[in-house]
Amino acid sequence: MDSYLIRHELPHDAPEISEVHIQAFAQDRESRLVEALREDGNINPELSLVAIHKNRTIAHILFCPVTIVSATGEIPALSLATLGVHQDYQCMGIGAALVEAGLDQCRRLGHGIVIVVGHPGYYPRFGFTMAKESGILPPFPCRDNVFMALPLKPGALDGSGGMVRYPEAFDRVGAHTS
Repeated sequence: MDSYLIRHELPHDAPEISEVHIQAFAQDRESRLVEALREDGNINPELSLVAIHKNRTIAHILFCPVTIVSATGEIPALSLATLGVHQDYQCMGIGAALVEAGLDQCRRLGHGIVIVVGHPGYYPRFGFTMAKESGILPPFPCRDNVFMALPLKPGALDGSGGMVRYPEAFDRVGAHTS
């Protein structure tokens, strides 16, 4: 495959981002989630990255704000929600490149923790571990091995235990239901 460019989302990218997620997942839940987060003002374009090949959006990753709520307070974090690569470009390393670029951007912007609900065979390669090990719990039923956390700063997960609170858009579109 020819080269591709990774850059942050621009306003005109929204329709192609939607199409990428529909193609990647063969349904529209992730696409609706991105649109709902955008409508609610929960997308920072600097944390919404696209891969472009021949002037076409072929992949997208989004990090949105979440909060870890504990008995002692609230800890800001990000959710990697969602990563999609168009079917024609899967298994070429584009998704991994987006994850790496996205995590680097999260670090540059000073964020400390990223949470993901994802494949237990994929995300650990980037340093994600079971969130339960740090006392971080999901607000919905899911297997421990798919609910993961990554500290972006040394010690970021120390004392971070609590339940993750997602933006309302996740519930509205049923993002964490089967």
